[in-house]
Amino acid sequence: MKVTNIKDVNKFFEVIDKCKGKVMLVTDEGDQLNLKSKLSQYVSLANIFSGGQIPEMDIIASEPEDVQRIVDFMMAQ
Repeated sequence: MKVTNIKDVNKFFEVIDKCKGKVMLVTDEGDQLNLKSKLSQYVSLANIFSGGQIPEMDIIASEPEDVQRIVDFMMAQ
């Protein structure tokens, strides 16, 4: 799933932390980084973080309720 224009990065990662299954960031090279890992969050954001917002990222959530949780967050912001 492609998520765009994440304005509240801290809130986004709070949502990710509440997910029950794996949530993976897919890099442009096709690598997958575990977004539930704090180290991966910092490393991955170093490459895509811009002006306090995340303009766009591809993520994969393994559980349907996690997908819904992320979609709900995106709709509310």
